[in-house]
Amino acid sequence: MLKGKTALVTGSTSGIGLGIANALAAQGANIVLNGFGDVEGPKAGIAAHGVKVAYHGADMSKPAEIEAMMKFAAAEFGRVDILVNNAGIQHVATIEEFPPEKWDAIIAINLSSAFHASRLALPAMQKANWGRIINLASVHGLVASAQKSAYVAAKHGLVGLTKVTALENATTGVTCNAICPGWVLTPLVQKQVDARAAAGGISNDAAIKQLLGEKEPSMQFTTPEELGQLAVFLCSPAANNVRGVAWNMDGGWAAQ
Repeated sequence: MLKGKTALVTGSTSGIGLGIANALAAQGANIVLNGFGDVEGPKAGIAAHGVKVAYHGADMSKPAEIEAMMKFAAAEFGRVDILVNNAGIQHVATIEEFPPEKWDAIIAINLSSAFHASRLALPAMQKANWGRIINLASVHGLVASAQKSAYVAAKHGLVGLTKVTALENATTGVTCNAICPGWVLTPLVQKQVDARAAAGGISNDAAIKQLLGEKEPSMQFTTPEELGQLAVFLCSPAANNVRGVAWNMDGGWAAQ
Protein backbone atom coordinates (compact mmCIF):
# COMPACT_ATOMS: atom_id res chain seq x y z
CA MET A 1 0.00 0.00 0.00
CA LEU A 2 2.87 2.41 0.77
CA LYS A 3 5.36 1.28 -1.84
CA GLY A 4 7.41 4.22 -3.07
CA LYS A 5 6.58 6.34 -0.01
CA THR A 6 9.13 7.39 2.61
CA ALA A 7 8.35 7.49 6.33
CA LEU A 8 10.49 9.28 8.89
CA VAL A 9 9.83 8.09 12.43
CA THR A 10 11.50 9.95 15.29
CA GLY A 11 12.56 8.03 18.37
CA SER A 12 12.34 4.80 16.40
CA THR A 13 15.28 2.64 17.51
CA SER A 14 13.07 0.89 20.09
CA GLY A 15 9.58 0.75 21.57
CA ILE A 16 6.58 2.41 19.95
CA GLY A 17 8.60 4.15 17.23
CA LEU A 18 10.21 0.92 16.08
CA GLY A 19 6.85 -0.86 16.11
CA ILE A 20 5.38 1.83 13.86
CA ALA A 21 8.43 1.86 11.58
CA ASN A 22 8.14 -1.92 11.13
CA ALA A 23 4.43 -1.72 10.34
CA LEU A 24 4.98 0.99 7.71
CA ALA A 25 7.92 -0.93 6.23
CA ALA A 26 5.74 -4.04 5.97
CA GLN A 27 3.47 -1.95 3.70
CA GLY A 28 6.42 -1.06 1.46
CA ALA A 29 7.50 2.32 2.83
CA ASN A 30 11.17 3.25 2.91
CA ILE A 31 12.13 4.24 6.45
CA VAL A 32 14.31 6.90 8.06
CA LEU A 33 15.06 5.86 11.64
CA ASN A 34 16.08 8.24 14.41
CA GLY A 35 17.03 7.72 18.03
CA PHE A 36 19.72 6.57 20.41
CA GLY A 37 21.07 3.17 21.43
CA ASP A 38 21.36 0.18 19.11
CA VAL A 39 20.91 1.18 15.48
CA GLU A 40 22.14 -1.81 13.47
CA GLY A 41 19.56 -4.22 14.92
CA PRO A 42 16.56 -2.03 14.07
CA LYS A 43 18.01 -1.22 10.61
CA ALA A 44 18.39 -4.93 9.83
CA GLY A 45 14.84 -5.62 11.01
CA ILE A 46 13.42 -2.89 8.78
CA ALA A 47 15.52 -3.96 5.79
CA ALA A 48 14.11 -7.48 6.13
CA HIS A 49 10.83 -6.08 4.78
CA GLY A 50 12.61 -5.47 1.46
CA VAL A 51 12.61 -1.68 1.75
CA LYS A 52 15.38 0.91 1.94
CA VAL A 53 16.34 2.14 5.41
CA ALA A 54 18.46 5.06 6.55
CA TYR A 55 19.31 6.48 9.96
CA HIS A 56 19.93 9.96 11.31
CA GLY A 57 20.92 10.54 14.92
CA ALA A 58 19.45 14.03 15.35
CA ASP A 59 19.00 15.19 18.93
CA MET A 60 15.31 16.11 18.86
CA SER A 61 15.79 18.89 21.41
CA LYS A 62 17.89 20.86 18.89
CA PRO A 63 16.12 22.56 15.94
CA ALA A 64 19.32 22.73 13.88
CA GLU A 65 19.77 18.96 14.13
CA ILE A 66 16.12 18.39 13.20
CA GLU A 67 16.65 20.56 10.12
CA ALA A 68 19.77 18.54 9.22
CA MET A 69 17.77 15.30 9.58
CA MET A 70 14.98 16.53 7.30
CA LYS A 71 17.54 17.63 4.67
CA PHE A 72 19.20 14.21 4.97
CA ALA A 73 15.88 12.41 4.44
CA ALA A 74 15.12 14.54 1.36
CA ALA A 75 18.59 13.87 -0.05
CA GLU A 76 18.23 10.11 0.50
CA PHE A 77 14.66 9.59 -0.70
CA GLY A 78 13.41 12.79 -2.38
CA ARG A 79 10.97 13.84 0.32
CA VAL A 80 9.27 12.69 3.52
CA ASP A 81 5.76 11.48 2.68
CA ILE A 82 4.91 10.23 6.18
CA LEU A 83 6.18 11.95 9.31
CA VAL A 84 5.69 10.21 12.64
CA ASN A 85 6.56 12.49 15.55
CA ASN A 86 7.21 9.93 18.27
CA ALA A 87 10.32 11.03 20.19
CA GLY A 88 9.63 11.58 23.86
CA ILE A 89 11.09 11.61 27.37
CA GLN A 90 9.58 11.61 30.85
CA HIS A 91 10.32 12.94 34.32
CA VAL A 92 8.10 12.56 37.36
CA ALA A 93 7.92 15.13 40.19
CA THR A 94 5.47 17.54 41.78
CA ILE A 95 5.33 21.00 40.21
CA GLU A 96 7.14 22.72 43.05
CA GLU A 97 9.95 20.13 42.90
CA PHE A 98 10.12 19.84 39.10
CA PRO A 99 13.61 20.81 37.85
CA PRO A 100 13.24 23.66 35.32
CA GLU A 101 15.82 22.04 33.02
CA LYS A 102 13.71 18.84 32.94
CA TRP A 103 10.62 20.90 32.06
CA ASP A 104 12.49 22.61 29.21
CA ALA A 105 13.84 19.28 27.89
CA ILE A 106 10.42 17.58 27.92
CA ILE A 107 8.72 20.50 26.15
CA ALA A 108 11.54 20.62 23.58
CA ILE A 109 11.53 16.89 22.76
CA ASN A 110 7.87 15.98 23.27
CA LEU A 111 6.30 19.08 21.69
CA SER A 112 8.64 21.53 19.97
CA SER A 113 10.38 18.81 17.95
CA ALA A 114 7.04 17.88 16.35
CA PHE A 115 6.52 21.52 15.32
CA HIS A 116 10.00 21.77 13.80
CA ALA A 117 9.77 18.48 11.91
CA SER A 118 6.25 19.28 10.67
CA ARG A 119 7.08 22.79 9.45
CA LEU A 120 9.99 21.34 7.47
CA ALA A 121 8.02 18.38 6.05
CA LEU A 122 4.85 20.25 5.05
CA PRO A 123 6.04 22.19 1.97
CA ALA A 124 6.98 19.02 0.04
CA MET A 125 3.79 17.25 1.17
CA GLN A 126 1.69 20.21 0.05
CA LYS A 127 3.46 20.37 -3.32
CA ALA A 128 2.78 16.65 -3.87
CA ASN A 129 -0.79 17.04 -2.50
CA TRP A 130 -0.25 13.95 -0.35
CA GLY A 131 1.20 13.50 3.09
CA ARG A 132 0.58 12.04 6.50
CA ILE A 133 1.68 13.54 9.81
CA ILE A 134 1.07 11.29 12.80
CA ASN A 135 1.82 12.71 16.23
CA LEU A 136 2.34 10.23 19.05
CA ALA A 137 0.59 12.00 21.86
CA SER A 138 -0.64 9.92 24.81
CA VAL A 139 -3.75 9.41 26.86
CA HIS A 140 -2.02 12.19 28.81
CA GLY A 141 -2.85 14.44 25.86
CA LEU A 142 -6.49 13.97 26.89
CA VAL A 143 -6.40 13.55 30.68
CA ALA A 144 -3.88 14.30 33.42
CA SER A 145 -1.97 12.39 36.09
CA ALA A 146 -0.27 13.88 39.12
CA GLN A 147 3.50 14.49 39.04
CA LYS A 148 3.63 14.61 35.23
CA SER A 149 3.13 18.33 34.64
CA ALA A 150 5.61 18.76 31.77
CA TYR A 151 4.61 15.52 30.02
CA VAL A 152 0.88 16.28 30.28
CA ALA A 153 1.39 19.88 29.15
CA ALA A 154 3.50 18.75 26.18
CA LYS A 155 1.06 16.02 25.12
CA HIS A 156 -1.98 18.32 25.43
CA GLY A 157 0.00 20.79 23.31
CA LEU A 158 0.73 18.08 20.75
CA VAL A 159 -3.00 17.34 20.40
CA GLY A 160 -3.59 21.06 19.84
CA LEU A 161 -0.80 21.23 17.25
CA THR A 162 -2.37 18.21 15.52
CA LYS A 163 -5.71 19.99 15.19
CA VAL A 164 -4.18 23.18 13.80
CA THR A 165 -2.06 21.27 11.30
CA ALA A 166 -5.13 19.35 10.15
CA LEU A 167 -7.21 22.51 9.75
CA GLU A 168 -4.54 24.38 7.81
CA ASN A 169 -4.35 21.48 5.33
CA ALA A 170 -8.01 20.45 5.36
CA THR A 171 -8.62 21.02 1.63
CA THR A 172 -5.45 19.21 0.58
CA GLY A 173 -4.27 15.61 0.46
CA VAL A 174 -2.22 16.17 3.61
CA THR A 175 -3.70 14.87 6.87
CA CYS A 176 -2.55 15.15 10.47
CA ASN A 177 -3.78 13.03 13.37
CA ALA A 178 -2.63 12.04 16.85
CA ILE A 179 -2.42 8.60 18.43
CA CYS A 180 -2.94 8.56 22.19
CA PRO A 181 -1.78 5.30 23.80
CA GLY A 182 -2.30 4.30 27.40
CA TRP A 183 0.27 1.99 28.97
CA VAL A 184 2.63 0.38 26.45
CA LEU A 185 5.29 -2.01 27.75
CA THR A 186 8.29 -0.17 26.32
CA PRO A 187 11.74 -0.21 27.96
CA LEU A 188 10.79 3.12 29.60
CA VAL A 189 7.64 1.67 31.18
CA GLN A 190 9.45 -1.54 32.16
CA LYS A 191 11.75 0.62 34.28
CA GLN A 192 8.68 2.00 36.08
CA VAL A 193 7.41 -1.54 36.64
CA ASP A 194 10.80 -2.65 37.99
CA ALA A 195 10.98 0.36 40.33
CA ARG A 196 7.47 -0.32 41.61
CA ALA A 197 8.29 -3.98 42.23
CA ALA A 198 11.50 -3.08 44.09
CA ALA A 199 9.85 -0.37 46.19
CA GLY A 200 6.95 -2.59 47.18
CA GLY A 201 8.89 -5.83 47.54
CA ILE A 202 6.51 -7.49 45.09
CA SER A 203 6.90 -9.57 41.93
CA ASN A 204 7.09 -8.06 38.46
CA ASP A 205 3.69 -9.53 37.60
CA ALA A 206 2.14 -8.03 40.73
CA ALA A 207 3.69 -4.65 39.90
CA ILE A 208 2.21 -4.81 36.39
CA LYS A 209 -1.27 -5.60 37.75
CA GLN A 210 -0.94 -2.72 40.21
CA LEU A 211 0.17 -0.31 37.47
CA LEU A 212 -2.60 -1.28 35.05
CA GLY A 213 -5.23 -1.47 37.79
CA GLU A 214 -4.79 2.18 38.68
CA LYS A 215 -5.68 3.54 35.22
CA GLU A 216 -6.39 1.00 32.46
CA PRO A 217 -9.71 -0.90 32.71
CA SER A 218 -8.70 -3.52 30.13
CA MET A 219 -5.85 -4.61 32.42
CA GLN A 220 -3.63 -5.13 29.40
CA PHE A 221 -0.87 -3.21 27.69
CA THR A 222 -1.29 -1.79 24.22
CA THR A 223 1.51 -3.15 22.02
CA PRO A 224 3.81 -1.29 19.60
CA GLU A 225 2.49 -3.64 16.89
CA GLU A 226 -1.11 -2.53 17.53
CA LEU A 227 -0.08 1.10 17.38
CA GLY A 228 1.77 0.35 14.15
CA GLN A 229 -1.39 -1.02 12.57
CA LEU A 230 -3.31 2.10 13.59
CA ALA A 231 -0.60 4.19 11.93
CA VAL A 232 -0.95 2.07 8.77
CA PHE A 233 -4.70 2.73 8.76
CA LEU A 234 -4.13 6.49 9.13
CA CYS A 235 -1.86 6.31 6.05
CA SER A 236 -4.42 4.38 4.02
CA PRO A 237 -7.01 5.70 1.54
CA ALA A 238 -9.69 4.75 4.07
CA ALA A 239 -8.36 7.54 6.32
CA ASN A 240 -8.33 10.25 3.64
CA ASN A 241 -10.93 12.24 5.59
CA VAL A 242 -9.72 11.45 9.10
CA ARG A 243 -8.33 14.83 10.09
CA GLY A 244 -7.34 16.34 13.43
CA VAL A 245 -8.33 13.29 15.44
CA ALA A 246 -6.81 12.36 18.81
CA TRP A 247 -7.32 8.59 18.65
CA ASN A 248 -6.89 6.98 22.04
CA MET A 249 -5.83 3.32 22.23
CA ASP A 250 -5.84 3.15 26.00
CA GLY A 251 -7.90 0.18 27.17
CA GLY A 252 -10.72 2.45 28.34
CA TRP A 253 -8.53 4.81 30.42
CA ALA A 254 -10.06 8.06 29.12
CA ALA A 255 -13.59 6.59 29.08
CA GLN A 256 -13.77 6.56 32.87
